[in-house]
Amino acid sequence: MSAFRKAAVILLILCLCVGCDQVTKSLAREHLALPQPIHLLGDVFRFQYTENTGAFLGLGASLPPAVRFWSFVVSVALLLIGTLVFMWTSEEINRLGILGGSLVVGGGLGNLIDRLLHSGAVVDFMNMGVGRLRTGVFNVADVAIMVGVGLLLLGVLRPGHKESI
Repeated sequence: MSAFRKAAVILLILCLCVGCDQVTKSLAREHLALPQPIHLLGDVFRFQYTENTGAFLGLGASLPPAVRFWSFVVSVALLLIGTLVFMWTSEEINRLGILGGSLVVGGGLGNLIDRLLHSGAVVDFMNMGVGRLRTGVFNVADVAIMVGVGLLLLGVLRPGHKESI
């Protein structure tokens, strides 16, 4: 894959991830700030607005604000920049690596934008489950990150993963 094509794919995925994430979070702020969640398919899908000042599943939410800023804003920003630089400069990365890495960075950027614009909080609004077995509340950026990590693992674990683009 040419450098131009690689850059175009990365940029397109980043724009789609961040755009979809920010639009859905804006809709959640506007329409889901209700006292009662919205239940779909017998409560398999639940839409409920929440703001998460922590990381995954609220981990670190009770840390002092300065520690949360350095952990969830500065270090995440540096990690995202490092991932972008690696994807751009690596000649060994395959298509799954570019797709997965771009999804991880796009999701990370979506949540980073929230933290910068909303006093360190990320808007979460989706929840899935059956009965008492439920996921945590998450957003589109979280889905992009999880799918991206899955693709990266698939790219590393599958036979012939060394082939380049």
